[in-house]
Amino acid sequence: MKSHLQNLPPGAVDVVALMDDVPVGRFHLLVLAICVVIAMLDGFDTQAIAFVAPLLSAQWKLPMAQFSAVFGIGLLGLTVGALVFGPVADRLGRKVVLIACTAGFGAFALATAWASDFHTLLWLRFLTGVGLGGAMPNIIAMTAEYAPHRLRATAITVMFCGFPLGSMLGGFLAAKMIPLWGWESVFLLGGILPLLLAPLLVVLLPESVRFFVTHARHPERVAAILGKITGEPGKHRADVAYYVPERKVSGFTGRHLFTEHRAGSTLLLWVAFFCNLLVMYFLVNWLPALLKQSGYPLDAAIYATSTLNLGGVVGGVVLGRLIDRMGPFTILGVCYATAAVFIGVMANAGGNGPTLYGSLFIVGIGVVGAQIGMNAVASSLYPTGLRSTGIGWALGVGRLGSILGPTVGGLLLAQAWAPAAILQMSLWPALVAAVAVFALGRSVHRRNLRLAEDPTPRPAT
Repeated sequence: MKSHLQNLPPGAVDVVALMDDVPVGRFHLLVLAICVVIAMLDGFDTQAIAFVAPLLSAQWKLPMAQFSAVFGIGLLGLTVGALVFGPVADRLGRKVVLIACTAGFGAFALATAWASDFHTLLWLRFLTGVGLGGAMPNIIAMTAEYAPHRLRATAITVMFCGFPLGSMLGGFLAAKMIPLWGWESVFLLGGILPLLLAPLLVVLLPESVRFFVTHARHPERVAAILGKITGEPGKHRADVAYYVPERKVSGFTGRHLFTEHRAGSTLLLWVAFFCNLLVMYFLVNWLPALLKQSGYPLDAAIYATSTLNLGGVVGGVVLGRLIDRMGPFTILGVCYATAAVFIGVMANAGGNGPTLYGSLFIVGIGVVGAQIGMNAVASSLYPTGLRSTGIGWALGVGRLGSILGPTVGGLLLAQAWAPAAILQMSLWPALVAAVAVFALGRSVHRRNLRLAEDPTPRPAT
């Protein structure tokens, strides 16, 4: 089979090689900073309901277990957003989807401040979730497609640290804002900030240059973006043939997740995402309420969730550098196994503050930080034409786990399980995630061996 690369005209420019050779500059940092800010707002608005749920339960005279439906429907929105807007972005572009999703989750988060009953709250959390879920795969794809290969995992983990950082800062802010201005203030802040950011994205955020090239669109914009990346704006011209050394993806992008020896890796990636997000969202949604029920004051319970997210921020940065240097699979598998152990320690802390916070910090590294690393893995498994779809569908399947976790937590709480026993249940999915990641490493190795025997070029990732 002849490669499409053999038909390129003389002087054609490999965009991937060019971007990999360029030193990191102001343009790279601008793209990264924008994606970090979106991730922070995403994290804040995703976590916001957990901060106010205990207060709403008391104010609306509803059992706390009923709020599992609120947690679940918000995560269903995240699932829908990731599954729908990943493929949409692979067709229409990352930028337009990011702007629409950011404005969308901002508008519905703002509207939540005026929710006066449980039914309205359910719908607003679902619609907010759709925007949040649609933004996430696209900031991951955007970061991956602008980062040099040698720093890709580091860039993605730094970017995604914005999510737990937003959740962590949101926890500290919520603990101070709620007593002063009520629960509504959390959603006012969480809605106004994304709405202010959306018009700035129109001006400041570039489209993915790889997206333009693979779709043969706007060569003049490709030349302009490459000029900003290289710091030589006059050097790149629109009449030059630019290319990305990948096989072109055509038709329904979802089916390509299972072609070219990808099926095993895709399924194992989904298992890891499902189990990891089950644990992560179970903890971030139920931890404040379960700790409060165990006798901790509300502000201490919220700070415990912030400690979990702080561990995720620290873990994400450290794991990103380790993954770029040593590869992801052994590192992430060990992280999940370690997290399982310390979930057990945390669940049995018995009111010991240092043990609780120390264990939560390590769990944050192994669950939140490792999920950040898994996003980097997902971005590396798929070429440009599949990247948003591959990440979005992995996140979408993972969101099914994130729905199951809070739902099961609510059912166990309704059955009068002890808070420590409920928390301890979450260590088992972490162990399954560890096994899946180790198996994923072997699957990727086998796929690389098969591709090495294939005469057609290996897709650039």
